[in-house]
Amino acid sequence: MTRKFFGTDGVRGTANIYPMTAEMALRIGAAVGRYFRNDGTNQHRVVIGKDTRLSGYMFENALTAGLTSTGMNVFLLGPVPTPAVGLLTTSMRADLGVMISASHNPADDNGIKFFGPDGFKLSDEVELELEKLIEAGVEPAQAPNIGRAQRIDDGRFRYIERVKSSLPRDLPLRGVKVVIDCANGAAYRAAPEALWELGAEVITVGVTPNGYNINENCGSTSPRTAQEAVVAHGADVGICLDGDADRVMIIDEKGKVADGDQIMGLLASQWAEQGRLKGGALVATVMSNLGLERFLDCKGLRLERTAVGDRYVVEAMRKGGYNLGGEQSGHIVMTDYATTGDGLMAGLQFLAAMVESGKKASELAQVFETVPQMLKNVRYGAGQTPLDAASVKAAIADAEAALVGQGRLLIRKSGTEPLVRVMAECEDAQLLECTVDSVVDAVQAAVA
Repeated sequence: MTRKFFGTDGVRGTANIYPMTAEMALRIGAAVGRYFRNDGTNQHRVVIGKDTRLSGYMFENALTAGLTSTGMNVFLLGPVPTPAVGLLTTSMRADLGVMISASHNPADDNGIKFFGPDGFKLSDEVELELEKLIEAGVEPAQAPNIGRAQRIDDGRFRYIERVKSSLPRDLPLRGVKVVIDCANGAAYRAAPEALWELGAEVITVGVTPNGYNINENCGSTSPRTAQEAVVAHGADVGICLDGDADRVMIIDEKGKVADGDQIMGLLASQWAEQGRLKGGALVATVMSNLGLERFLDCKGLRLERTAVGDRYVVEAMRKGGYNLGGEQSGHIVMTDYATTGDGLMAGLQFLAAMVESGKKASELAQVFETVPQMLKNVRYGAGQTPLDAASVKAAIADAEAALVGQGRLLIRKSGTEPLVRVMAECEDAQLLECTVDSVVDAVQAAVA
């Protein structure tokens, strides 16, 4: 069955445009409620968190209506990071966790992510079952069985305590000057508070959300403001989160950005030395740089690759018994502490490495030389399938043949936007550009 609503990370799109409408959110809430309230009792719970987008209020109310209409009891957390929802789903013995967020996307977008009772994101199989229920519609509960909704005021503080517990108690951050960029998103209060409670000197960026400015010229996708703040304040390090705080980028004291690959490389090598890395491997997606793979190989470690999407990383980690994984984009998953990517927790692990080693951020943030990588996106219209075109297939085959023994090519449709992503890696800069452009030109011609 083809997935109609769910992408790589829940349901996502422009607010008030199908499928991200209040009506659809109500249908989705009812379908999910019916699926998880499967024994007819009134003891089933769901926790709902959100980021700071204006449309979050609309979707929060619509989802609550749908869920309570099928007998689910709803606990509203307000603005909290996505990983907080995963943690609090299990902590509150809920059957389901819901996060209303479009992550790193612009403010006009929004999305709905789901976590199962174990705090992990739902499987493809469950999402397909939910899609059937969404399309078919469900019967509401009888009047005496309608669910309740109530606000939980201390969800942020519960999350902060869990995050702080990932560091040893005898490892204070006193004397460390940290710039924290919260992207005007879900962690705008939690992240600075956690760092301050741990003793760091905190300089904040992106902590004045107004409903419209999430990820706007700030956060992990636009780190320049944080880079300038690090240099201007003479900070030791910068931590850049995205809108829902499940991604992170690190900025060293010179203002240079380290992506998820570099962070994962550092943590994998250190954890391996400390005997903490399970399975002798790091799990990452097909987007991770070849340089990371080579670095790990030199350390006697493996890189296990998955499809794009942090939930596929987590699935592989759970199946293989690994405890560290993530994405180049900054999702860092540490299953010893969390059920999904947690940007703040990953940032704290980097700070711990600085304190324990006595090294500067610049000495830790670039652990391997990246292989030159080029990524270009081509937007396509509704109903278009450019990757099925014979001309595109031929261009891809030619590009792959040209890169044999010198690099690699990756072509994929985005799971969150109507984009074809064309990515290649190669030491030869001219060959790299030629192969990417040849495929991009073919895709553009197919959608013209």
